[in-house]
Amino acid sequence: MEHFTGFDSYLFATGTHYEIYKKLGAHFVKNGRKNGVVFDVWAPHAENVWVVGSFNDWQASDDCKMELVGEVGVYEKFLPGIKDGELYKYMIETKDGELLYKADPYAVYAEVRPGTASVVHKLADFKWTDAEWMEKRAQGDVQKKPMFIYEVHPGSWMRHYGYTYDTGFYTYREFADRIIKYVKEMGYTHVELMGISEYPYDGSWGYQVTGYYAPTSRYGTPEDFKYVINKFHKNGIGVILDWVPAHFPRDAHGLANFDGQPLYEYEDPRMGEHPDWGTKIFNYGKNEVKNFLIGSAIQWAEDYHIDGLRVDAVASMLYLDYGKRDGEWVPNKYGGNENLEAIEFFKHINSCIVGRNPGFMMIAEESTAWPKVTGDVEDDGLGFTFKWNMGWMHDFLDYMKLDPYFRRDNHDKMTFAMSYNESENYILVISHDEVVHLKCSMLGKMPGLGPDPYRNLKVGYAFMLGHPGKKLLFMGQEFAQEREWSEERELDWFLLEEPEHRGVHEFVKALLKLYKNTPALYENDNNWNSMEWIRADDKDRSIFTFVRKSENGKNNLLFICNFTPMERSDYRVGVLSSKQHKLVIDSDDEKFAGCTKQHPKTYKPEKVLCDGREYSFGYDLSAYGVAVFKFDF
Repeated sequence: MEHFTGFDSYLFATGTHYEIYKKLGAHFVKNGRKNGVVFDVWAPHAENVWVVGSFNDWQASDDCKMELVGEVGVYEKFLPGIKDGELYKYMIETKDGELLYKADPYAVYAEVRPGTASVVHKLADFKWTDAEWMEKRAQGDVQKKPMFIYEVHPGSWMRHYGYTYDTGFYTYREFADRIIKYVKEMGYTHVELMGISEYPYDGSWGYQVTGYYAPTSRYGTPEDFKYVINKFHKNGIGVILDWVPAHFPRDAHGLANFDGQPLYEYEDPRMGEHPDWGTKIFNYGKNEVKNFLIGSAIQWAEDYHIDGLRVDAVASMLYLDYGKRDGEWVPNKYGGNENLEAIEFFKHINSCIVGRNPGFMMIAEESTAWPKVTGDVEDDGLGFTFKWNMGWMHDFLDYMKLDPYFRRDNHDKMTFAMSYNESENYILVISHDEVVHLKCSMLGKMPGLGPDPYRNLKVGYAFMLGHPGKKLLFMGQEFAQEREWSEERELDWFLLEEPEHRGVHEFVKALLKLYKNTPALYENDNNWNSMEWIRADDKDRSIFTFVRKSENGKNNLLFICNFTPMERSDYRVGVLSSKQHKLVIDSDDEKFAGCTKQHPKTYKPEKVLCDGREYSFGYDLSAYGVAVFKFDF
């Protein structure tokens, strides 16, 4: 029996064996009359390879020695009688005679850390019941659909009480049963899950991946993880995964120097290593490596029904000199700092996976001004669906951290992003990276004493909601978590017993409800058709007024956001329509822990010139006040 055929070799060598994970790795098969497992591993530089594990006391012998098949360096071995759940590794003898014990790069399941072995796992036939979701996902333009993402680290969202920091995790199924109710109640459209691909060190949060094809065993089995996705979909919630093709760790059981020589990484350390991170860089010029990564993405999309991948650290892949000093990097053939092989890789994978899976999203965490990240591949773009707007995030947080007195001199930080908004399809993000490493929680960044930090947070979130672009908030930000996030503990849910925290929580819930129910906030995020400043230059008062417009002229929204502790009882705002305006979000509302000021619910514009508009109306604007009005043209 030859499981890995000559045709498989051809496809793998050309980087187009898109379901390579069905051939490499460990698979239950029948060979003649014998049931067993066939093991296949790519190790072209190896002198010899054996399969060792719990089934043979981890001892190499002729019975478990693998044979070279094909022409690309794949070793194969069929072992009869292997049971589901057996641990295994590949023992690789290098050209220098060294013995390496490597986990299977294509394993679908891994030993619970601190163990590092792969697990023989017979994937059960999972009964998916999300056909309605998958069919709906494939229809329409994803750019015109609502997307407000809840970024979640499953191991620290909630935990069983009374355990140590590295135990007490909810299982995948427990996690799903609890978080889905919460996410639906809040109104998020998607969750983004951190730390799902297998990784050895909790403190890496899942960004030091050793198992690109395996959901982490911390929380359960692959079937348990499928249960999570299926249940999210049944409840109308999309699922995005963090995916890390930019680098991988040096762990002895991992991909680094896999067969005694650089295999998955570039051979030249100036190309193949990140000095600052202490990690290896994938060789994007090698077809088999590209195939390894593309296969991983396809498996998540097609076998696990994931709705999108947030691709980590894209800038580090695009720039050869990223995080490096002179002499630590090698220019491309034209003398530039662009990684031409990574560019080709992105065009290939984005075209492939979105083409095979309509409605699937590839999301770039890209922190520079690289052009056309979300542009069409046919137009020399990279082909991503969305790009995280890191520029907006930095400007927004820089502004929000300022004492209100100094905001007047930094007014353009809040308006600048609209000058380049049409250049990409953006997601506005306040991610986990902004609430760790002594950066403070979102609440901790806010100026003022007493209720002021909470009010600052609410006006900031309202501005974010109204600004064009899809949205993402990290867990805990929705109720003003006080401490920085740590993977070692659950969120401080007890804070919801406090009125101010509960007020922020209810405010975010109201914003999310408004977002999902108002197409003006999401159907034209990447152009000026849906956004008009009423007054963008009111820096002396640090007030921003703007309108989000719908395509049909109905249910437009007027935003008024006051970023100072100064009350403006005589405030007047120019409007685009003479029709009645209905107050739909009022930060003074008692349920938001506001100042309980009573405002009329409707406002009829008067023919009084203001803000360059023919019609206007007056509004009693509170300190740090937020008012959102709905109106028709």
